[in-house]
Amino acid sequence: MRKAKVALCALAALASALLAGHARPLELAQQASTAADLQGKWEGVLGGMLHLVLDINKLPDGSYSGNLNSVDQGAVIPMSAIRLEGGKVHFELTPVGGVYEGTMNSEGTEMSGTWTQTGAPAQPLVFRRAAAPALQQQPARTPRPKPFTAPVEVSASISAIPFPSDGKTHLVYELRVTNYGADDCSLVHLDVLAGAKDQTTLASYSANDLEAMIARPGLPSASPKAKLAPGTTAIMYLWLTLEKSQQAPDALRHKVTVHYGEYDLDPFVAAPVTVNRKPIPSLRPPLRSDNWLAGNGPANNSPHRRALVPINGHTWIAQRFAIDWVRLFPDGPTYHGDKLDNKNYRAYGEEALAVAEGAVTETRDGIPENVPGATSRAVPINMETVAGNHVVLDIGHGFYALYAHLQPGSLRVHVGDKVKTGQVIGLVGNSGNSTEPHLHFHLCDASSALGCEGLPYTFPSFAVQGEGWGWKSAESKAPAKQHAGELPLQNWVVSFRVNPR
Repeated sequence: MRKAKVALCALAALASALLAGHARPLELAQQASTAADLQGKWEGVLGGMLHLVLDINKLPDGSYSGNLNSVDQGAVIPMSAIRLEGGKVHFELTPVGGVYEGTMNSEGTEMSGTWTQTGAPAQPLVFRRAAAPALQQQPARTPRPKPFTAPVEVSASISAIPFPSDGKTHLVYELRVTNYGADDCSLVHLDVLAGAKDQTTLASYSANDLEAMIARPGLPSASPKAKLAPGTTAIMYLWLTLEKSQQAPDALRHKVTVHYGEYDLDPFVAAPVTVNRKPIPSLRPPLRSDNWLAGNGPANNSPHRRALVPINGHTWIAQRFAIDWVRLFPDGPTYHGDKLDNKNYRAYGEEALAVAEGAVTETRDGIPENVPGATSRAVPINMETVAGNHVVLDIGHGFYALYAHLQPGSLRVHVGDKVKTGQVIGLVGNSGNSTEPHLHFHLCDASSALGCEGLPYTFPSFAVQGEGWGWKSAESKAPAKQHAGELPLQNWVVSFRVNPR
């Protein structure tokens, strides 16, 4: 999910829109700017229709942070790898696989360049600096005394659950940081410590690292994100990766360094987090065959990972480990022919399978399918329709599996039915908050599409054929890499065949 309100699977919604238009790439200017700076707001239009706004901030160490606001879609995407070197501009939008390369003019008022995205032709894109607002005279402020302690609260809402993938152990959780002071507070550094007491440092994050890890609920365009105005909150998304030789600790603590008002305050240790040792389930894959791309799959920058949804006075991340399974043709695309026809997508009509024995606790059917596209929806999206036609299975021990966006009339089960492992649940479709035919699958701790906490799981075996949107199995010469007892990660192309090529 791309927005933390009611959207469930905005599968490549921004990506689809950013691919609109097929103009030839604009030739980059040769003269470089030497006196300009990237900081500020920039405006551009992609493909003659998609209005974009960049909000770039310069950090104390000279690096940059920023967001791209896709105005027409109401989507704010974090920028990364922002650089200005000799007039050459570079930034990336990792969640949608996009890269911008351009050149700033000598006046520092315009950037001309190209936007490229995996599996799509490059497009010309020009950004112009937005007019600066008129400066207002600010009254002089009497400096406040240095506080004797940092007036911030740091807390964790869930335990960290270790899970295996790619031969390593991963720990995923979030910290909530609230500024209770009367001045701005900037997060400067974070150390993650192993153990219930101050022990070994497992990971260290600089101010620039924190910018990429933080989201601002209600303030998606805030920049820098690690700077909290009085009374505001930040969500810090943690993803620790331990090597095979490292043992996951029983608990974690966090050494936090902040700059408050005019003062650099001493670090403090807060937010103890337990590491949950409850066994995670091994599930049968929900699909058959090969060339399945784990779109928006597990990764710290995945839209699903960041989908914090408030429901009935509580916030949840049901999609913390969710995957949008789309199927690629051997030559790379997800469809052939008319892209507005669901039947032309390779995933369409595939059978969704029960991942374990269980009981059906929730179903929804009869929602018409969407015409494929970034913004087309057959019905208004709300809490009742966001998952489209869907099924929830109780597979025991507090685990619930969601199958979303199925074809109307294709559900093979009803509430109360007992199902066997591998039984057909329904057919892959394009209903609810979906941009093209795919299966949204996730595991959580309650019978709900969104009002639950997402949990990890593993598959007994699968093979990674390749990686990325547009990956071509027809051109691949490398053998598929076998995995056992792991969870696939974002954009892996996976085969569930017994003996894949």
